[in-house]
Amino acid sequence: MSNTMIEAHKLSRRYGSVRAVDRVDLNIPGGTIVGLVGPNGAGKTTLLRALLGLGSYEGQLSVLGRDPARARSDLMEDVCFIADTATLPRWMRVRHLLEFTAGVHPRFDRGHAEQMLASTEVSLDRRIRELSKGMLVQLHLSIVMAVDARLLVLDEPTLGLDILFRKRFYEQLLNDYFDGERTIIISTHQVEEVEHILTDVLFMDRGRIVLNQSIESLQSEFVELHALGDAVARAQSIPAVGSRSILGGRAFIYQGINPDLLVGLGELRAPSMADLFVAVIEGGLHHD
Repeated sequence: MSNTMIEAHKLSRRYGSVRAVDRVDLNIPGGTIVGLVGPNGAGKTTLLRALLGLGSYEGQLSVLGRDPARARSDLMEDVCFIADTATLPRWMRVRHLLEFTAGVHPRFDRGHAEQMLASTEVSLDRRIRELSKGMLVQLHLSIVMAVDARLLVLDEPTLGLDILFRKRFYEQLLNDYFDGERTIIISTHQVEEVEHILTDVLFMDRGRIVLNQSIESLQSEFVELHALGDAVARAQSIPAVGSRSILGGRAFIYQGINPDLLVGLGELRAPSMADLFVAVIEGGLHHD
């Protein structure tokens, strides 16, 4: 059996004359945590909606061996989804929501969900309308993580939450859910919060995937140089993906360069994903 979770070829989605998703090719294997990173309006949510069978598209798309548009009901038994706009029935009590979920989803483990909630302030007797946004995310996550799904899709899941909760959210996701076989896709524009848990990253801009690589390959392919004083002019003569001002000089990000060419020009380091993202987007680097 193939280990490919998601396979897309020339996947496109139009809104009038605008291509929200523009001829995207993807091959995402199982056992990966993929960061889908892009500015607002890049097409991230539109792409995810296509993967989930929530929107029409052109091109070829297979998710867990199924066509999402034709087999969405079957697909949803193996896929879970959390969005920043996720809504839960506000009139229900938490225990009633768990009862309902157990009744409609054959792979939901209610006991597991209750065990996760026991470590939060979300009591089973509280009505959903009484919960804060952070508590709602905890409740939604406990339900999702209690489903034996093969693919988890997160679309800006921690938007609007404080930094302590966001950190706790991703720690819980990594420690209590990811088992090396499931696949997780996290769509975000807050790349610095997720880069430490990712195995792969997709940079998206204007409907296109402009970078698609493993984290391991990024570390070997890109290097950042901090050049100071007179070294700045010499560094500028070497083609870079992008650069930015730093105290007393400039930082340059290079791709696939022989490090010997940068000897004596300043300190070399691995670029942060946030700085690499800005360089790629602003520099117009495209991987077609």
